[in-house]
Amino acid sequence: MTGSRPPRKGWLAHYGELVSAWRRKGPGEDDGEDALQDSALGLLENGVAAIQGNPRAYLARSTRNGLIDRHRRRAKLAVLPIDEVDETDLPRTESPESTLYAQELAGALMAALEELPLKCQQVYVHHRLEGRTQAEIADHMGLSRSMVEKYMQRAVRHIAERLQAYAPH
Repeated sequence: MTGSRPPRKGWLAHYGELVSAWRRKGPGEDDGEDALQDSALGLLENGVAAIQGNPRAYLARSTRNGLIDRHRRRAKLAVLPIDEVDETDLPRTESPESTLYAQELAGALMAALEELPLKCQQVYVHHRLEGRTQAEIADHMGLSRSMVEKYMQRAVRHIAERLQAYAPH
């Protein structure tokens, strides 16, 4: 008998197949391998049994979503926490009307935030005003990254609806 290993079964066989596929794409495709590793880690953290259906499809889709997230993070504008903004960089009000408008807008934002559940409010403030990443927020609040993402999406949609009247026409 030879010293060959038994064939891999389950999700691990698909992981190897997908890693090989990313490697064939050539140099510079490290993001794909990293996203696949993140997907496998999520799979292990949440338990393999939590996946119902096709593990290969789960890994492939999760990896694709991870790549999209990485691309979005790179394309995103830099976020600077509000307490680190230099006063000279703040916009100057030019008229009493613009001051009133800014106050109304801030009040509408606060009212929209208060309509949300507490966790949605906290995630929004941590991300948009304090400049924390979703991973940092998840660690800080004891939530999964996916829950942080869901809370953020809910908050952004809700606030966008409520502040629609303030959007330029």
